[in-house]
Amino acid sequence: MNTDTTTIFGLRAIIEAIESDSAINKIYLQKGLRGDLFFQLDKLIKKNKIAISFVPVEKLNRLSKNNNHQGAVAKISPIAFYDLENLIEKTITENTVPLFLVLDQISDVRNFGAIIRTAECTGVNGIIIQKNGSAPVNAETIKTSAGAAFNMPICKVDHIKDAIFQLQAAAIKLVAATEKTDHLIYDIDFKQPVAIIMGSEHKGINPSVLKLTDYKAKLPLLGKIESLNVSVACGAFLYEAVRQRT
Repeated sequence: MNTDTTTIFGLRAIIEAIESDSAINKIYLQKGLRGDLFFQLDKLIKKNKIAISFVPVEKLNRLSKNNNHQGAVAKISPIAFYDLENLIEKTITENTVPLFLVLDQISDVRNFGAIIRTAECTGVNGIIIQKNGSAPVNAETIKTSAGAAFNMPICKVDHIKDAIFQLQAAAIKLVAATEKTDHLIYDIDFKQPVAIIMGSEHKGINPSVLKLTDYKAKLPLLGKIESLNVSVACGAFLYEAVRQRT
């Protein structure tokens, strides 16, 4: 599979890509765009909750290398995404103790790629991200993951809360990585079916999401710096799960 994110351009081509269930990362639209095809595309964008940006025509010219873009350019993910319900069911039927990773709007592609790489190395069954506000799976993500993105099931959901409810319905406990607790990571039983939630680089885990978790845990920080890079913290959580399970 090509590790470059595919670029398509033209209103009708993008409409057909959406209707064929292509995994679209983002659509760039020319400011002030109008017309029947645009309104048809706009309806599909809203229905499928695809991320968009309205940009000057000059940017579209660069993205499409001056081809006839008709005011619309889309970036398609180089991987296919998994259905969360099917992935949970598959994991349980394989008689493995589930270990999932939920990323609450991690936005940096390098952090995302590094997390994917660590997740693949630690036997994570799947990574769950939100459709909007999350880093895309693009060429930089693939490169940083050292190709692990091709081996790691990734699910996109409308809202992180939807994923939490699905996981909990399958008796999978949610462990939030947060400094807003007195419990250390070593107080958590990772031998049970769990999903670890990591928050965004700047805001952490959304408070409304944090309320739904079963456990909260933090890493001990013994220096003067008050936080770790999210990919490093994620690695520490995942390897504590590995330590307990082995």
